[in-house]
Amino acid sequence: MLKKVWSSSSIVKAILFFSTFITSVSSAKEGMWLPSQLKQQEADMIAAGLQVPVDKIYNENGTGLNNAVVLFGRGCTGEVISSKGLVLTNHHCGYGSVQALSTTLTDYFANGFWAKSNGEELPCPGLTVTFIRKMANVTSRVLYGMRDTLRGQVRDNIVAARIKYLEEKLSKASGMDATIKPYYDGNQYWVSYTETFKDIRLVGFPPNGIGYFGGDFENWAWPRHTGDFSMFRIYAGTNNKPAAYAKGNKPYNAKTFFKINASGYKEGDFTMVYGFPGTTKEYISSYQLNDIYTISDPIRIAARTRKLEVWDKNMNANRDVFLKYTSKRAGVANGWKKWQGEVKGLKINDVTAKKESYERTFEQWAIANDSAYPYAKDLLANMQVNTIYADSALKTVEYINETVFGIELVQQGGFIGRLVACFRTGLSGDALRDTLQKVCAGTHTFYKNYDVRTDKDVFKALMPIYFSQCPHDIPVYYKAQYSDHNNDFGLWADDVYKVSLLGDEEKLKSFATNAVPADSSRLLADPAWQLYIGMQGIYKANTAVVTATNEQMSYLNRLYMKCRMQKDDFKPSYPDANLTLRVAYGKVKGLDPDGPAGYSYQTNIDDVMSVANPDVEVFRIPAKLKELYGPRDYGRWAVHGTVPVAFLADNHTSGGNSGSPVLNAKGELIGTNFDRPWEGTMSDLYFDPALCRNISLDIRYTLFIVEKFGGAGWLLNEMQIVKK
Repeated sequence: MLKKVWSSSSIVKAILFFSTFITSVSSAKEGMWLPSQLKQQEADMIAAGLQVPVDKIYNENGTGLNNAVVLFGRGCTGEVISSKGLVLTNHHCGYGSVQALSTTLTDYFANGFWAKSNGEELPCPGLTVTFIRKMANVTSRVLYGMRDTLRGQVRDNIVAARIKYLEEKLSKASGMDATIKPYYDGNQYWVSYTETFKDIRLVGFPPNGIGYFGGDFENWAWPRHTGDFSMFRIYAGTNNKPAAYAKGNKPYNAKTFFKINASGYKEGDFTMVYGFPGTTKEYISSYQLNDIYTISDPIRIAARTRKLEVWDKNMNANRDVFLKYTSKRAGVANGWKKWQGEVKGLKINDVTAKKESYERTFEQWAIANDSAYPYAKDLLANMQVNTIYADSALKTVEYINETVFGIELVQQGGFIGRLVACFRTGLSGDALRDTLQKVCAGTHTFYKNYDVRTDKDVFKALMPIYFSQCPHDIPVYYKAQYSDHNNDFGLWADDVYKVSLLGDEEKLKSFATNAVPADSSRLLADPAWQLYIGMQGIYKANTAVVTATNEQMSYLNRLYMKCRMQKDDFKPSYPDANLTLRVAYGKVKGLDPDGPAGYSYQTNIDDVMSVANPDVEVFRIPAKLKELYGPRDYGRWAVHGTVPVAFLADNHTSGGNSGSPVLNAKGELIGTNFDRPWEGTMSDLYFDPALCRNISLDIRYTLFIVEKFGGAGWLLNEMQIVKK
């Protein structure tokens, strides 16, 4: 789509109606509200069906439900569901931790894992959960005396110094960690007081035939049939406080946890999602949106399509490769499919045109308010100039990241630089070899999840894309190697992976064990290093353009948001997501992706069985689930002869909300959020009430799997489960 230049001289005279981009902000469905903002939304929430005071949802005296919501790891949400620190989150949120615990012998992805007692719960090194105890607005203490148009390093240094000082002071005063983040593009700053627990142990994990059922075919799609959950437990040290892992640590004593309501719901019932949405860009200009819509998303989709084809072929042929790549694949595929839906949703809604319409009204407002905000009238024109200037560089950076640096050997090529540095110290003999061995020991994690044959196939698939799409940005070394190998990417790849030290962990270890000073020349000639360093000049030059533009756009966006916050149509509003605690609310509501005949808001175990297929890996269900299904052995979780599996609501969610508790009008847990339908993934950029939904796992299916399939009914004994 061509970009149209807007300037103060080109403003239309007629006042246009505000687009749905703005008028829908205050609706009950759209919005990721700061917990402290709920008071201003209370009347609207009550009208939508809320039955508890918002003070129960969030307060600072330790009794609010915020004390039962955790940031799980570095990018998911979890909820505490018992007084003994039991945490429920998504299967895919626990995937990386479980992969680290899995071997070809245990293979928890194929077999699942169910602890039968606290003593069987498995420590998860590196996994953390973080509680938000309270939040406070500290804008006046960060921005005092600072004019709007102050910019660049001067402003950044002042803000950074004030934040550091405040974080240290507030942390010391509260006895908790204090983290300050910007909101509304840096027009506000809020502090979160947190406690982070580091002793987290695996409790329950259904096999992939339940927790990853449907795989990519069903990811970002409705209907869903996935039992996307896992369970962990928080362990604490003395005084119930965070502590490093120790065998003597005790389960965390949770004073606040979610009561579970197993009575179900009906369409139109009030729901809330409480969690940590990661990143949204609801307020960006049409120019920035176009960069996502026409450059970044299409490039990522095309490159990842080829990469996933290669990975799938090799993973399906070899179980060891599957185990090495399953977590990495999930991460790559998640974005790949999401971006496809995002592009589709943006196109359906013609979001660029809607933003342009709003921008015309903004420029008219800017002229009318020139005395108060003299910088406003040129903001959009400056935004356009900056984005156009960086478009070519953005394209090159995206292609490098997704193709050249999407090849694991090339990514790892930078490690050669660390080895070269060892030689430059002047060490020799045993001292040199000992240093090299210690440095190389750190690569074990990389090789644990690496298959050289698979990566070579990726090289052959991705390198041609870069050559064809960036013909003017091909490094000299690349051109020479391609020519020397008869313009054959396959021959080039064979040579690279045969010669490079990085293609094999044992080869690298042998080099470190036997190295002499003269071997530094071998490192510098290594093709992985040459590929890595050969691309750095082009990559850094283009990245510098993109970075400089982003810095300029950050400044312009801050002023743009400043002005928008003064406009009556902007209030009330919520800030873009930034992985801090938020509440979204809406109602149980279905979707008809294939027309009225396909309308539904819930799936059940019968639907699971109808799509199960023993010949397709991701649709293969465990034998025990079949055994339970045959006689309809559902126990207390039967509902009209079946078990509900997933349901839809129109809450506004994003990445990071994976694992979030889905609550009813009483603040009781009825499900766990895990996805959005493909048609509505553009909700990170634009919320369409007709298409945007969140997909949640029904808590009754979770409890059925835990008790009847996993044989871990002891866990239910520590929960508070009601049916009313």
